[in-house]
This record gives sequence, C-alpha cells and structure tokens, in this order.
Amino acid sequence: MLSALAGLVAELRAVGIPVSPTEHIDGAAALAQVDLDDRRAVKTALAATLVKNPDHATAFATIFDLYFSPTPMIKGSESPPDIGSAVGIDGGVPGQNGHGGPSRIDALDDDALLALLHQAIRDGDEVLLRAIAAQLITRYAGMVPGRPVAGTFYLFKALRPANLEALLDRLRAETAAKGLTLLEERLASEEHAARVDAFRTEVESEIRRRLVADRGADAVAKTLRRPLPEDIEFLNASRDEVAVLRDALRPLARKLAARLARRRRSNRSAPLDIRRTVRNSLSTGGTPVVPVYRRPHPARPELMVIADISGSVAAFATFTLQLMYALRTEFSKVRSFVFVDGVEEVTDLLDRAESIAEVAHQINAGSTAVWLDGRSDYGHALDTFAQRWGAQVRSRTSVIVLGDARNNYHAASARALEAVADRARHVYWLNPEPASSWNDGDSVIGEYAPFCEGVFECRNLRQLKRFVEELD
Repeated sequence: MLSALAGLVAELRAVGIPVSPTEHIDGAAALAQVDLDDRRAVKTALAATLVKNPDHATAFATIFDLYFSPTPMIKGSESPPDIGSAVGIDGGVPGQNGHGGPSRIDALDDDALLALLHQAIRDGDEVLLRAIAAQLITRYAGMVPGRPVAGTFYLFKALRPANLEALLDRLRAETAAKGLTLLEERLASEEHAARVDAFRTEVESEIRRRLVADRGADAVAKTLRRPLPEDIEFLNASRDEVAVLRDALRPLARKLAARLARRRRSNRSAPLDIRRTVRNSLSTGGTPVVPVYRRPHPARPELMVIADISGSVAAFATFTLQLMYALRTEFSKVRSFVFVDGVEEVTDLLDRAESIAEVAHQINAGSTAVWLDGRSDYGHALDTFAQRWGAQVRSRTSVIVLGDARNNYHAASARALEAVADRARHVYWLNPEPASSWNDGDSVIGEYAPFCEGVFECRNLRQLKRFVEELD
C-alpha cells in the first residue's frame, strides 16, 4: 500500500500537482486510520491530504485509479458472473429464446446484452452495470496487450454499440409516458442521465484497470498525462480544453480580485490626524502615546485593456479579456478595446456579452477593428488608439496590451505607445508566445518593450495569475 502511495505521489508531482514531503507523510498516516479494503474511504483520505486545489480533483481521481486499482472484475479469460438472480430471472436471462437458458452474461447475444444494459440503468443496478461494462470491453474494445496507448480509442469502441445517447432518449420517453408531474419527470430524467454518466465512467475505469494489469501503473500513467488547467496553453487549447479553461478562470478571477483588494488595503498610507491624536492623548495626561491616522480613501485605479483578436491569438484574447472584466470591481473603470489592423472600443458590448464570441461576430459584420486587410497591424492600431483615446489616459490609468506583437512587417509606430505610456500610470504587455520566439520573424515586441513597465510571457493561467498578482 505504501509503494502504491509513493507511485501516486510521484505521478501527481509529474503532472504538476504540488505534494510536499509533509503531505506525503500525512497521506501515509491517513491510510493507517481507514479500512484499506474500503476503496472509497482510501480515496477520500488521500484526496483530503494530497489535493489542495479543486481544479486538480479530476487529475487526482484518474491517477488514483491507476495506483489503487481494484482487481478487474472480468477478464477475457475469466468466468463471468452468474446474473440470473441479478435480473430477477430463474434459470434464464432477458433476450434469450425460451426459458431455462444460460444465465451467464457472456452467453447473451448483442441485443440481449444491450437490453440488459437498458434495464440496469433504469433500475440503477450498479453490480450489473459493472458486469456489463466489463463485457462490452471484452467484446468490442479489441484491446491489444502491450500497446502503449491511453485507452481513449478502446473507450470509443466499447461504447459505440451501446449508443448511450439513444438509450438515454429511450429512458426519457419511457418516463414521459408514465404521466408524472413535470418535477417528477425532470428528477427522473436527471437520475437517468447521472446513471448513464456513471456507466461511461465505469467503462473508462475498467479499461484503465486492464491497461494497468497489462503494462503496470507507471507505464499507463505516462500515456494518460495531461496538462493541468493552469498549464494549458491558450494558443494550442483544444475545444474540450477551452471549456476546462473557462471553468478554471471564474474562481481564479474571484481569488485574484480579493487578493488585490487586500494588498491595496494593507499598502495604504495615511497622514496623521492631529485632532483625534490630541483628543486621545487626554487619557494619558496629554502624552500622544497612540497616534491616530486619517482613514485613507485611495482612488481605485482605472484599467484599459487593448487586445489583439486576430486569428493567431483569438483564444488568448478570449480568456484574458474575461479575466480583466471579472476584475472590474477592483478598478473604478474598466474599458476594453479590440483590434486587428484597426481598433474599436467594446466596453458596452462586453457588458452585455458572456464571451468575446459576440464581439467577434460584430467585428465580422463590419467595424473599425478591421481597417484594411484584416491582418494584424499593431502600428496603425496603436496610432488610432493614441489619437482617439490617448487624451483619456490619466495618471491613475493602467494600460494592458494583449498580443503577440507579430506585425506582418508593417511599421511598428512605437512612438504611439510611448505617447500613451507618458500619460499612463503603468503600461504592461502580455505576450502569449514563448519568450524564445520574441523578436523573431515579424515580431516587433522589442520595439515596444522600452515603453512598457513590463513585458510578460503569458501562455497559460499560471503565468496570467502570476502577472495579475503583481498589479497594484
């Protein structure tokens, strides 16, 4: 058990989940307090001692299944369980012709197996569902021993004959035909959906158990490694990873906003309140033992965000604009601008829109953000911004530019950014490209850097968080 824990901790660290030596010791101590035969209790105890971020729960669950995997319930060469009693039939199984037929699950034909799956999900029979999951894998997954894969294709092949979406629709139709109230029908539908999801998870877990039995936990773990939400690169995120990023962004924005509020309160300095100090000194014989300061009322800073939304960095602009908009409560004013080769203010549009998708739709319909050919032109965009809105930049305005500074070999017009920097409190530049790619090819970030207080590599949420923590 301790060797499994050591493997679990090593893999957690490998994927980026921090686990200190003290937490490793705490995990071992927690195992001494639970029933090791109770897998759920073991998982809960280790999660409580090793996982500190809810965004890491999914990664922990996957890795736990590898190192604390139960013995596979059904192997291809093992005898499947007797299911006659499980389905309430003596001597036979659903879908077989006649009575007194075979009661072993491997004796069912395909149609009977799927009928049994429908019955098990309808009734919520977890034992039967585990047996069916194993049988689907044995029949359809086509697992090849020794192949270094993560099992995703095996999962697809095993579930394809089951057609879980059609099965769920059938269950909903059966529920609707019962004449239930709207609330009862909705609750039943949600319960069936949860059971279908649980069955899909069971099939996935069974595939992993078989992969572990074949190749070992360490080998399977290497094929399953995926970046944590905070390490997913904006520019290379897949559709599924984009959804994960959006979910991770919301709590991050709230946490960062609260941290900024605490920092500004703790850094406040205020002048001495002579009148109250003298009044309080009367209780100490006129000696001002405890000075009293005036309550500070610092003006909240203003924020202007200028984001490149051309095709190369559109995903990056989506997340950073959403984050900055979420921080609006910490600034007296947040104004958002987007550009390609022209520039347009979209503050009002972002107030109404949940994402930048609606902004992009409006731009495609025709706006000043696309001025000429729709290819990034930082020089013209910054010139336009300086001319139209430069006078509105004040000494308490922080300006953040989001983009890769790839200018398609147009003029950089760095003096436009210099004019903005002369009026602003801070100018920051967030670049989603690796720093090793800066000033390479058509990148002109080096021409803008002298007029920025900082140019930051910002490829993922972890780096974005690090930057925002430095804002003041």
